[in-house]
Amino acid sequence: MNLTKILTVVFLLIAVFVGYMLYDGINNTIEEAKEIERVENRVKARLELIRDTQVAYQSTYGDYADTWEKLISYADSGKIYIIQRTEKIIQLDYQQERSEFIYDTIGIVSVRDSLFTDDFDVQKLPELPHAPGKYFSLYAKDSVRSGVNVDYIEVVDTYPFDRSRSDDSENDKRRPLRFGSRTDITTAGNW
Repeated sequence: MNLTKILTVVFLLIAVFVGYMLYDGINNTIEEAKEIERVENRVKARLELIRDTQVAYQSTYGDYADTWEKLISYADSGKIYIIQRTEKIIQLDYQQERSEFIYDTIGIVSVRDSLFTDDFDVQKLPELPHAPGKYFSLYAKDSVRSGVNVDYIEVVDTYPFDRSRSDDSENDKRRPLRFGSRTDITTAGNW
């Protein structure tokens, strides 16, 4: 064999190796992105479930549950009242009107039956789906703002699966998954 053939085979092997390394690196990045998306979808679904439970709790008690124990107890044995509101308008003298609202409870539904699937363990509500033994942080507080009593709630993923998520991030979408705010009256998520 002459030198040209030897160099051709060596360069061919190097090219195949480099091609495989490029393919493997790109494929790993794609698979990692798919795994992050799959896990974050589970976290978002859990956050939405917590939010729905907190909204139901607030409609029943007038404020958000400030501990996981209260929320779990409510999710396990609480009731949601189905209320029908009707309005009656009464004509007064001089083209004036007065409205009367009539509220009627037409049914009661169990929180467990309306928000959770049969196989969901309510005790695991605050637990991160991707990290057993780690929990969402819960902040719920009521305050007076401009003379009006308002409720704040924030639930945050304390152990993000995507390690690039950080509280220091300028972009709200790159912070750990959460809903609500400690300063604004909202239950919107950052996803």
